[in-house]
Amino acid sequence: MSISKQYLKTKPACKVTFKLTADRLPAATQVALLGEFNDWDPAALPMKKSKSGEFSATLTLPVNSEYQFRYLVDGGTWLNDEEADAYLPSRVSYDENSVIRL
Repeated sequence: MSISKQYLKTKPACKVTFKLTADRLPAATQVALLGEFNDWDPAALPMKKSKSGEFSATLTLPVNSEYQFRYLVDGGTWLNDEEADAYLPSRVSYDENSVIRL
């Protein structure tokens, strides 16, 4: 898992790329990135799978903000990102959500 942040020079925004490596999810067929930035909609941001088996998605988000998010694997398994900036308790379960701060 990895998160990369690229702050834009022309506007107060950050291009964020979320990646899940193939060795982390060898049998996964689909992964969605869900979070406060897309109202936790499982259809809003499906991650693209590369030939190497890596899943990735890129978003442009405003700076000076914070978002909770998680990955949904094959419609049934939730994962947090190991490189998240923080973790906060979920409001709908006993799990924690990953947090990205920009």
